[in-house]
Order: sequence, then C-alpha cells, then structure tokens
Amino acid sequence: MIYRFESFELDLARGELREGGRRRPVEPQVFALLALLVENRERLVSRDEILERVWEGRVVSDAAVASRIKSAREALGDDGKAQRLIRTLHGRGLRFVAEARVTGDPAAPRPAAGEPDPPLGPADAGARPSIAVLPFRLLGDPGPFAAIAEALPHELITELARLRWLFVTARGSSFRLAPDGDPRETGRLLGVRYCLSGAVELSGARLAVSAELADTRDGGLVWADRFARDVGDVHAVREEIRSRILAALEIQIPLHEAERARLTVTGNLDAWSAYHLGLQHVYRFNRRDNAAARALFQRAVDQDPGFARAHAGLSFVHFQTAFMRHTDDVAGETALARRCSARGLELDPLDPFVNFTMGRSYWLEGDLDTSLGWLERAVAISPNYAQGIYACALTESLGGRGLEGRRHVEQAMRLSPLDPLYYAFLGTRALGHLALGEDQAARPWAERAARSPGAHALIAMIATAANELAGDQARAAAWAADVRERGPELTSADFFRSLPMKPEAARARITAALARHGM
Repeated sequence: MIYRFESFELDLARGELREGGRRRPVEPQVFALLALLVENRERLVSRDEILERVWEGRVVSDAAVASRIKSAREALGDDGKAQRLIRTLHGRGLRFVAEARVTGDPAAPRPAAGEPDPPLGPADAGARPSIAVLPFRLLGDPGPFAAIAEALPHELITELARLRWLFVTARGSSFRLAPDGDPRETGRLLGVRYCLSGAVELSGARLAVSAELADTRDGGLVWADRFARDVGDVHAVREEIRSRILAALEIQIPLHEAERARLTVTGNLDAWSAYHLGLQHVYRFNRRDNAAARALFQRAVDQDPGFARAHAGLSFVHFQTAFMRHTDDVAGETALARRCSARGLELDPLDPFVNFTMGRSYWLEGDLDTSLGWLERAVAISPNYAQGIYACALTESLGGRGLEGRRHVEQAMRLSPLDPLYYAFLGTRALGHLALGEDQAARPWAERAARSPGAHALIAMIATAANELAGDQARAAAWAADVRERGPELTSADFFRSLPMKPEAARARITAALARHGM
C-alpha cells in the first residue's frame, strides 16, 4: 500500500519514502511517525498515541519526540514555521494536513491500457459478498464527539463480522484508506465488492451521521441514509445509528446481489447468485415464485453442497409450502423444512438465517416454546437481525405474551423499514393487538399489512378478522373477498394451523369473526 501526496510516495510495504520516484533515506522512527500521521490524516494524533505507536510505550524525553518531528518535516521539505504538511496543535498533538491518496504497488502487474483493474480474491464473482468499512470523515469540529468517526465504523466491523454470509475486511486494513477515496480503488486494493463510508458532523446539540454503501465494481451508490439526533445521550444515539445501519446492510446487500445476478446469463449463475435470486422469489409467498425459489436454492446446493444458507433457503421453501397450505402433505413438507435446516446447522451452526428457519419449522407443529428457543438463538448470534426479532415477536404474540411481542415487533420495524417481510411485521403488530382484545388498535395495522407489497392471503385474513371485530363489516367483507380470490379453500382452521394462537379467548373471537365471512 502506497500513500501519494505532492511529489512524495510513502511505501508501507517497502518502508520507503520517495520523492519524484527517488528514495529519501529516513530513520525507522521517523518513517513510523510519518506512516502514523498519514494513515490517520483525518484526525488529530495525540502525543500519547505517538509514544505508544512509535516508541512502543517507552518513556522518552520531549526533546527526543521533538527531534523526530523535526526530522519528519525536513524529509518532506517542511518546517515548524510553515507547517505545510505536518501541523502542530499545541498541547493536543499533530495532524497531517496534505491531500493524500492510496494506491497499490507500482511493481505489481497492471492491466493493459483501457482495461479495468482486476479485483482481488474476495471480490471474485464466485465468492461470498465482501465489504470494507472505512473510517468516517469529520465535518467541521465535532469537539468531544470526534472519536465517533472511528468508534462507530469499528463497531460496525465487529457486528458485520458476525454475519456469517458476509466477508468483512479487518479494521487494520480498511482504516489505512482515506474515507473519501474512490470506491473502485478501495475494491481493487482490498478485494471487496462493497465499501461503506460516512461522515460525522456536530451542529449545536445535534449529531448527524451519514452513511453510504457503494459497489466497488462500478463505483455506483447502492444505499445511503442520514441520521440526526440530539446528543443528550451520545451512547444511546450511537447504538441507534449503528443498529439501523446494520439492519439496512443486511437487506440492501442481498437485494443488490440479486439485481446484479439478474443481469447474468442464467447458465453461468454461481451458487451465491442463485441463492440471492432465490431470496427475491421466496419472499413473495405464492406458488409460482416459491417453485422458482426452490429451483434456485437447489441449484446453489448442487453447486456448493457446503453452502449452509442455501440449505436454509430450501427449508424456507418447504416451510412456505406447508404454511400457505400449498400441499396436502403438510407433515411431509414440515419434515423437509426441518431436515434442510438441520443440514444447514451441521454446516454452520452460527448462521442466524439457518437458526431462523429451524425455529419457524416448529410453528407448523404448534410447538411455540421450541420455536422461540431457536429464534432467540438467531437473534443472540446477530442482535440486529430484524427478521429474527420479528419472528420472536410473532411467536410471543401467538403464545400469549402480547406485550413482549409488541416491543420486539416495534424493534424490528425500526431496524428494517424496507424489509421484504415488512408486511409480516405489520401483521404481527395487528395480531398482537387482537390477542390482547384491542380490536380498534389492531385494525389500522392489519389494513396496512394487507395493503403492503408481498402480503399473502393469511395477512388478508387478519385484516378480515380485525375489521369484523372492530365493527366494520363492509371492510371485513372486502378483505374476505380478497382472501377467497387468492385462496378459496382457506378456512379458519387453516389459519390457526399456520398461526397456532394459544390464548383460547382470542382464538375463539377470531374464529367467529372469520366464520361470519364464510371461513
């Protein structure tokens, strides 16, 4: 990795400072000081950090430190008066203030003129998605909150590394790059498909954090958002922003992978592309898309039998077949859902999606306690896994723990407002109100759920019951007609086989409401 600024090159691999291509000899401690300042050019480097990094924590005199700073400036044609490149903030530390960019080794083989740089290993088409999280930029003077620009992306790296399907570049590599560099160069240097960058700004009592996810293959913007909060409790603000970014990446990266996969000739789809395309179909909850998802997940398994998430995808397909009553052999599909999840667990017991599919398979047998155990495990593995949190909420609501379910579904909705299962989040909120006898409160949530993209016939049955119990027979009849159009064979018994609600009073009320509309 080489940093270029003005006519200089700082070559970390070779330990060389060059000017105009010619080597400029410097002492090792002077080179280490230059590297420390250039690598951290977006922030102030304190004297304590200089002692820790350059002198490895040894006690040295102020004169020794001043001597190395002077030598570093002289090596760059700078001095303490001009401070053109290295600026001193008295009593606080040093900062490198020149524009610098990062490039690779000039001796490494390069593509022919006009050809794009080849990506490194993890960014290859057949590998799992990969990401580098860069330090965030500081805008203005954030004062005591400056540390967030490094602390927040560091926490994101730690949490993203818990997502077993995503390759995450370590902080030691990604933090060497400039936060405002070209995403394509980041991809080439680090061999990643995605780059997350951002900025931190403090204005009065408001802390604003912006984040951008870029595709390093073409430099295109995949997702961006801005979060602004009062800084009365900075740790709570940091936690909220971190959670929302993590939840957004969990959704946006698979969506973008699927979109790119659609542009690939079908016969050349690799296992990961087939898997991500399968996700696009499986969330639609209809027979045709479920069949397409099954074929794609099976293709992924055939190409990579050790791909745990592809086995979990097949479990999702079999679960959906039984859940939506698209078969007469519900027991057989339930067994297949369990078997595919079990195979996924053998391959990767710490994948949250695999644990999620195992937990949902127990819904089909009405075993809510076992289901909740697996779903809570999925959330423990990935605390910001919105679909896992929603599934816990639904299981709690069905089991008579409506207030806990409401708290968890609200959390899932905050974490992933664009989730492909968001209609189910809304439906869970409605069902929780019905379970507690709060019919008027249930109605708007049920209506929103049933009108949402992807909502299936069972969601329309919730809207039917909610409107009937709230006293709006006309709206209930309209939703009942929608149910009959999409699933004329569906009855209240089918509804409770898929959603095994335990509180007898709530079950009886919903049964009666659906029966009044021929279900």
